[in-house]
Amino acid sequence: MNWPKTMDRKYILTTLMLLLAAYSAVYAQEQVLYKQVDTTKLFMEVYRPAEFDTAQKYPAIIFFFGGGWNVGTTNQFKPQAEYFSQRGMICFLADYRVRKRHHTTPFESVKDAKSAIRFLREHAEELCIDTSRIVASGGSAGGQLAAATALISEYNENTDDVSVSCVPNALVLFNPVFDNGPGGYGYGRIGDAYKNFSPLHNIRKGAPPTIIFFGTKDKHVPPETAEYYKTVMERVGSRCELNLYKGQEHGFFNEKNSKYFKKTVAATDEFLQSLGILTKNPEVKFK
Repeated sequence: MNWPKTMDRKYILTTLMLLLAAYSAVYAQEQVLYKQVDTTKLFMEVYRPAEFDTAQKYPAIIFFFGGGWNVGTTNQFKPQAEYFSQRGMICFLADYRVRKRHHTTPFESVKDAKSAIRFLREHAEELCIDTSRIVASGGSAGGQLAAATALISEYNENTDDVSVSCVPNALVLFNPVFDNGPGGYGYGRIGDAYKNFSPLHNIRKGAPPTIIFFGTKDKHVPPETAEYYKTVMERVGSRCELNLYKGQEHGFFNEKNSKYFKKTVAATDEFLQSLGILTKNPEVKFK
């Protein structure tokens, strides 16, 4: 950049500081290493509230991207993280092992998701997290992972301290592929292990309160499956809200579909308010 000669060093440094401050509202403030398997390092991107106070404890939400356990990046839920950090939450975008980048199976993906929640609980003090207000969220296969942290007992990394709970306090699921049984998503890769892998087949008493978003034209999971999930959740005494959006397809909630991105984020906000995880909604603008 060509600075005018009249500018002194102090002015330049001040300007750079202001530019960095502006960008900090858009980009993650930090990347945290939460797990290493052999040479593979897995990080979380962290988005904190603007007026972050290390003397306080904050609610946290962790997002798992979609991509069929094959592909995907943490960028998917960056817009949601930007919004909820404005709402006073510490937001985490978790990377995890996928087939294309790591040559792994869906089982390793579940292990990583559970490790990520345990990391938040183990490091809650230094991360300033209120461990009674940890939310897991994800879309598609990432929704399956979020649900799995709450419902699946199997598939724990052998380096994890399993005495630390990987169960979140609430779930926010965007068209999750949570039926992995015969006829369900991914059965060709999961096989008979679905009995211990598929969230739909492992709903049990004590399941965290859950909100689910689905489009009625989802080609990966029939809306009827989501309705059955809700029925089983209520049968075991757990709260489950299902929001169906007429005519919408898989991935309808992403930011590029502005209308439904805003609708699903607003509904999530209201759901978290109802649980006492968020306070009443102030004026927070979408970017």
